Amino acid sequence: MLTLTKETDPLRGPRVPFGNFSNKTLVFTGGHHTGALEVAKELKNKGWKIVWLGHRFSMWGDASDSAEYKEVKEAGIEFHELLAGKFHRTYNPLKLIRIPWGFVQALYYLIKFKPTGIISFGGYLAVPVVIGGWFLRVSAITHEQATEPGLANRLISLFAKKILVTWQGNLGRYPFEKTELVGLPLPPGIVEAVKNPTPETRRRKQRLFITGGKQGAVVINRIIFEALPELLKKYTVLHQTGNNTEYGDYQTAKKIKAIGYQCVDFLSSNRFSKSLLEADIVVSRSGAHICYELAVLGKKSVLIPLPWASRNEQTKNAEILERKKLAIIISQDQLTVKSLLLALEYAEVLDGKPMELPIDSMQRMVGVIEKTYA
Repeated sequence: MLTLTKETDPLRGPRVPFGNFSNKTLVFTGGHHTGALEVAKELKNKGWKIVWLGHRFSMWGDASDSAEYKEVKEAGIEFHELLAGKFHRTYNPLKLIRIPWGFVQALYYLIKFKPTGIISFGGYLAVPVVIGGWFLRVSAITHEQATEPGLANRLISLFAKKILVTWQGNLGRYPFEKTELVGLPLPPGIVEAVKNPTPETRRRKQRLFITGGKQGAVVINRIIFEALPELLKKYTVLHQTGNNTEYGDYQTAKKIKAIGYQCVDFLSSNRFSKSLLEADIVVSRSGAHICYELAVLGKKSVLIPLPWASRNEQTKNAEILERKKLAIIISQDQLTVKSLLLALEYAEVLDGKPMELPIDSMQRMVGVIEKTYA
């Protein structure tokens, strides 16, 4: 728990903007764009100008546009690529060079757009923006999605004016007076489904939705390809592969001609929500956002945590659902066709009862932002 006081913490106290940083502009940045985009769109509708600093490409060396870039542009929000770097599990000197370059870029964009404030959704991408904003006297609000804060988010919290958290367990990890529980911003389709559930349409086969996240997951994709003959005996399958050009899983999936199998490379936020709502069982990684959506919907799932996630974050996310009898966990090193099929059998008999979590998180966040920068 961070226990810095006003007397001992040189980063806290009133921050007066340097120059004319007060034009009702907000800079959005961070590693989790799905929830951030819902907040940004609502603020845009309320008359705020939004400038987005993010990833143009999904990963190093990939030539395809990221889901983040596509969805932000589709929402009519101004997007600028930020080439920030990180220390965690980074051994390529060319990637490490991005760390100082990210700070240079962040300062350039902040001086150029003179924002009223910075809205951070955590991760290494947000670090140079938040710290650069602190030097320029532009305050930041940051949102912690994960159950276990990583190094980047703990660093950001020292410079942020306000810290908003998803899970109640994180309230004690940050200074009490600047921390608030808001939950996770959800797409409108998910919120509506929770508020007004409708009877499920009965199908001869159960609907299986497989996703490795917006970028896809090569390890999961390859097991699914191998398991398809068995899966299609029992399920109809919607498989979101990602559109990584290096591995070509989407191209492989498109060649599969089987009744009951549908593949897509990318799903917009609305289509992703619809796919979750229609699914009987979801096979997925266990990032913060997908776990929160599965929890509020009460969806049965098989989760394969990303093994190298910072501070074992994805395993801890998955364990929350496992304890509520919403998920079966398979570690990646134990993922085989046999273990997947067995996990799906266990998942079919899970409780499938929604968890009681905030579903008005977007409105809560917008309220905090507007109150802070009024």
